[in-house]
Amino acid sequence: MGIGRCYVITPQNTLEEVKALAEALQRRSDGKFIWLDFANPTLEQLSVPAEALGLHPLAIEDCLDEDQVPKMDEFPEHTFILFNRYRVVGDTAEIEEINLFLGSDFLVTVHSHGQDEAALGEHFLNTVRRDIASASKGPDFLLQVLLDDIVDEKFTAIEALQDQLDTIEDDLLRSAAEFRPGRLVKLRRTLLHLRKSLVYEREILVKLCRRDSRFVSEAAIYDFRDIYDHLAKFFEVVEICRELIGSIMEIHLAMINNQMTMVANRTNQTVRRLTLITTIFMPLTLLSGIGGMSEWSMMTGPENWKLAYPAFLGGMVVIAGLSYSLIKWIEKRDKPVPSFYGANTEEPPTPR
Repeated sequence: MGIGRCYVITPQNTLEEVKALAEALQRRSDGKFIWLDFANPTLEQLSVPAEALGLHPLAIEDCLDEDQVPKMDEFPEHTFILFNRYRVVGDTAEIEEINLFLGSDFLVTVHSHGQDEAALGEHFLNTVRRDIASASKGPDFLLQVLLDDIVDEKFTAIEALQDQLDTIEDDLLRSAAEFRPGRLVKLRRTLLHLRKSLVYEREILVKLCRRDSRFVSEAAIYDFRDIYDHLAKFFEVVEICRELIGSIMEIHLAMINNQMTMVANRTNQTVRRLTLITTIFMPLTLLSGIGGMSEWSMMTGPENWKLAYPAFLGGMVVIAGLSYSLIKWIEKRDKPVPSFYGANTEEPPTPR
């Protein structure tokens, strides 16, 4: 069972809680209006104020459905607004729908789908009490006070997401090998949900500012314009954060590719050294194979062994030296020479 509260707000900047809905309805006169706040209500709880205030059944149905996008619908007796409350708790983003019914002498708020029922209601009550001078001007001004508080919470959430993004970037630059892109993907998904919410909420504020709702007075437009400016700014910040996420992902891939290239270069250098050693020892192995048999003694004669074998060893040294010199000369010839512009190209770099 949810929680329902009834308040009577007077032009004298007073807010009084009443126990019964019937009593609140009777006191709507001489500039007084009522504010009904429901936290996690059931259909039976909403049916009573819906019948008394003429709330449309489709709007009541949207209040009980959590999977809705922000929107604004016009009905004969009221304007229905669905807004998103956004906050970050730890590393988890929480999105909560706030449903508002704006009439000529009432405002109904419905929130907390299965979450903390009393906390948000108390938060809204404290917000209205702090700005009772504005809220007492009418239901449209009370709506402005609540929407302004919801939007301010979005700013706090966006700041928390920016801090997470800075931490992820520092972790990447500190150690690319230990970096886990799962946090970045989760943050990108969170920003995508926030961006989607901001797009629809900007449209709602545009409609309120041009008085698509007949329950919004001319004097309240200026306050709604201020809220729209905040939403437009937050939307730009979210877009910048999404671009930064793409840049961080590109940096991560570039650093991984750079590490793989360095490993490949080290492997190539090792293989090149082994090839150099093999190239030098191949003719030596051939000569040692011939010299270790009887053919060398047959060619030089067994009696000349004191001269034949030193000559044989000297020949091996000469061949090894020639092979090494030839390979170094080839490496030097194939090595690119830096140009005047510091690059390994013959033409200067193309100016941007």
